[in-house]
Amino acid sequence: MKFKNVIALIFASLFVVMALVAAQHSFAIQKASDSTGSTESSASVPWKAPSENKAYPKWSEMRKPWIYVSLRQQKVYIRGNGKVQYVMNCSTGMPTSPTPTGTYHIQKERGYSFYNAKSHEGAHYWVSWHDHGVYLFHSVPTNKAGKYVVSEAEKLGVPASHGCVRLSIPDAKWMYKTVPFGTKVVIH
Repeated sequence: MKFKNVIALIFASLFVVMALVAAQHSFAIQKASDSTGSTESSASVPWKAPSENKAYPKWSEMRKPWIYVSLRQQKVYIRGNGKVQYVMNCSTGMPTSPTPTGTYHIQKERGYSFYNAKSHEGAHYWVSWHDHGVYLFHSVPTNKAGKYVVSEAEKLGVPASHGCVRLSIPDAKWMYKTVPFGTKVVIH
């Protein structure tokens, strides 16, 4: 009986030590990534899936809904009822073509897809928020044939656009189908 207790104590101690080592390793990795101040992610952000593992909010059930885009965090926050309802991963403008900051409103222009021959990129599910079709929320980029450009899509989560706000395919589709004309958009 005494032998079984000693074995159980050894296994319990070993488990505790392993858990502490794993926690310390995880904390060290998090601290190192926080100290760099980088918005770049070491792992690719999924671009074919919704950003969260929960249902999108119902626009009609939110009081005073609006959108906040964080350039530093590369996130789009859907806000309503005085709090964040949903968080989307995004890619905003590169330093050479930054996303304008300030307060805007969703404009009337929106569409299923577009292609810009000058930049050799297009996208699906676009919604204009500034300059009537110049600055948009839209999916990750597509080529001339309307196929997603994987090398660009895999940049989701870091600044990579020409000033628009890129979203995963489902997030862009939800924005296109759901967010009404006149909705406030704050970009900072």
